[in-house]
Amino acid sequence: MPQQALSDLLWPGDARAGDLFGDAAVVAAMVRVEQAWLHTLSGTPVDLSGLVEPDDLPALAEESEASGNPVVPLLALLRSRLGDAGLLHAGLTSQDVLDTALVLCLRETTGRLLDEVAAQIEALCELADRHRDTPMAGRTLTQHAVPITFGLKVAGWLTGVLDARDVLAAAADLPIQIGGAAGSLAAPTALAGAPGRARDWVARTAAELGLAVREPWHTARAPFTRFADALVTCSDAWGKIANDVLVGSRPEVGEIAEGTAEGRGGSSTMPNKRNPVLAVLVRRAALAAPPLAATMHVAAANAVDERPDGSWHVEWATLRTLSRRTVVAGSQTAELLSGLTVNAARMARTLDAARPGIDAEQRKFGADAPYRGATDDIIDAVLARAARESSGRGRADRRTAR
Repeated sequence: MPQQALSDLLWPGDARAGDLFGDAAVVAAMVRVEQAWLHTLSGTPVDLSGLVEPDDLPALAEESEASGNPVVPLLALLRSRLGDAGLLHAGLTSQDVLDTALVLCLRETTGRLLDEVAAQIEALCELADRHRDTPMAGRTLTQHAVPITFGLKVAGWLTGVLDARDVLAAAADLPIQIGGAAGSLAAPTALAGAPGRARDWVARTAAELGLAVREPWHTARAPFTRFADALVTCSDAWGKIANDVLVGSRPEVGEIAEGTAEGRGGSSTMPNKRNPVLAVLVRRAALAAPPLAATMHVAAANAVDERPDGSWHVEWATLRTLSRRTVVAGSQTAELLSGLTVNAARMARTLDAARPGIDAEQRKFGADAPYRGATDDIIDAVLARAARESSGRGRADRRTAR
């Protein structure tokens, strides 16, 4: 089914996420789940992808209210167009289809994020190495502390991004979710004639979809809460970068600035303004992400019985919103870093103006200038980690995002 681009007027930059997690993408993912299961049961390859058209989406969205989820009207549509529906959806429940479809959409989120993170790491490595000797004032609790280099600051940014990539990779190996009506595989077992064969059907369907296999997790929602937490870890790392850029680009500081782009950063009334828009929008995403992940945890903690009443339902749009916003912020961060302007002369002047106070600790220990400690070792270690993990993780990341 053709994908549709989305946009959100009140979340500037949302178009960067394209059709990720749009209605068309979710419906296509649900159809893929039904198709893979039908193939497993029938033994014959089937193609259901052409049975749903973009014009069907408004009706599916409206009709989902009657059953409380979009799987029921989708099945009615597929059955009406298949003629002989046969084994379509046999043994499955709505939660199996929708949960697994969400997993497929999250896998696309992972692929998009890994691409953005790779671009960020490349830009950060270059900045850290190029500015390893660029002196500036280190600041703690908003005040001058000791001299550092801008390369050391960037190495800290890079560490945060590398940590976020590790957390994302660990959470991204999401499993298929098939358990039948109450998580016991009762209907699949009845169809298969034996529990072992039913479990083999689940494994074969997972293999066709390229997903991991685990026992039913209808009410054990750690796969989704872990993924949501990983997205927040990404936005945390980017928020730190954005905050430093926002402080450093204040006119009275003037140490760093966003790259220029046609029409960006202007004001509706003040022609003198050049606002650091990318950093502002990345910080916005970092502020908004934790409450969304908290919603996922609240839903998991309030799950009851074998399918929660409302807790399950609140997950869907939350995962969509958090995924799209994180992908947008990842793209904006990559662009911010690739165009970042560093005013080394301004950094040096600020450092000189902070003397002799900023050298107090150095004098206390009788240390020699320039009092850089292990700066070069730290930068080298972080760059080595980036190189090592990037070369070793590339193939695994591609498998995770397939």
